[in-house]
Amino acid sequence: MISIPSTFRISLRALRVNKMRSALTMLGIIIGVGAVITMLAVGTGARERISAQMASIGSNLLIVLPGSSTSGGIRMGSGTQSTLTLDDAEAILRECPAVSDVAPMFNGVAQVVYGNQNWSTGVIGTTPGILPVRDWSLASGRTFTDQDVRNATKVCLLGQTVVDNLFGNADPVGQIIRIKKIPFTVIGVLAVKGQTDRGQDQDDTIFVPITTAQKKIFGTPFVGMVRSMTVKARSADLLAAAEEQINDLLTQRHRIGPRQEKDFTVRNLTQMMEAREEATQVMGMLLAAIASVSLLVGGIGIMNIMLVSVTERTREIGIRMSVGAKTWDIRLQFIIEALTLSLIGGVVGIILGISGSKILTALAGWATVVSPLSVLLAFGFSGFVGLFFGFYPAYKASLLNPIEALHYE
Repeated sequence: MISIPSTFRISLRALRVNKMRSALTMLGIIIGVGAVITMLAVGTGARERISAQMASIGSNLLIVLPGSSTSGGIRMGSGTQSTLTLDDAEAILRECPAVSDVAPMFNGVAQVVYGNQNWSTGVIGTTPGILPVRDWSLASGRTFTDQDVRNATKVCLLGQTVVDNLFGNADPVGQIIRIKKIPFTVIGVLAVKGQTDRGQDQDDTIFVPITTAQKKIFGTPFVGMVRSMTVKARSADLLAAAEEQINDLLTQRHRIGPRQEKDFTVRNLTQMMEAREEATQVMGMLLAAIASVSLLVGGIGIMNIMLVSVTERTREIGIRMSVGAKTWDIRLQFIIEALTLSLIGGVVGIILGISGSKILTALAGWATVVSPLSVLLAFGFSGFVGLFFGFYPAYKASLLNPIEALHYE
């Protein structure tokens, strides 16, 4: 009968005899597990950051940009030609069944003053649809209405960064600020959105009715011009349908012939973000796969050392067999030794991986997330490596002839 407790004690005693060898053998497992956990943490952190950015800009979004202008034979790119109007936005909302909300925008930069405080920020002229389109809520106050848009009312919504710089801890709702020396009443404060992936502060903004921006702040080359439109589809499944409907409608409204170049561009923001998330996930898995190679190298190191140990302890094996040790006693002894090396290395590697993730976050500013699943996978794989690479040396040891082993020099 196999005596597991006694076999376990013998295995641990053998490992303690060669402490330096055991430590160096575990080093490959430690580095492998630590690297796998760190790389998975980097990949998971990147995916969560992209998911947060997708949530911050809104879901199921399309952006419509004006066409490109040409000067001296040089094309200037999308958005350089004024081709979109407020009527286009209203037509999209009215005639495209797959569209739930539209937010036309006319934006610029302006100096804002309150009392003795001033701040330069982005001012976006838009409609009440901007909040549902961007999944943006109010921290306090109310939003402007369609009536405010029709009347070009001088009211505004402030982002939190603007509030902090102009008002500090005071409540801005109901106060009068000046945008380009024009008085505006603050009617609401936007909830905090945070930064985009490019470091742009989304809270450093002011929303005003689009007609107010066109007529009283920036002026327009022609009545009703908008710089872009953000469109929200009714669901993710209807994004493609919404894009097609918008293309067809604007092509018809702008009287663009079959062979003419379109004077607008429709881009799918959701698809772009999802593609980035998928690319980040693939990169994270690739990094983890590369890191796992060191685990395999560590396993090969365990097998190498265990084979050396079998050779060195041939007489010991012969003595154990001569006093009644069974084949599986010998196998189990060496399997336990290999498994112990890999599991201890796995525990130390987990500590190293978690610490490495925190160091990367602190020094490099990378977003890292250590998931319990990645820890369990790395630890389980280290145990599997110990079993897999420890079995052959154990099998070889169990096949030794006791008589030959006793006479081994």
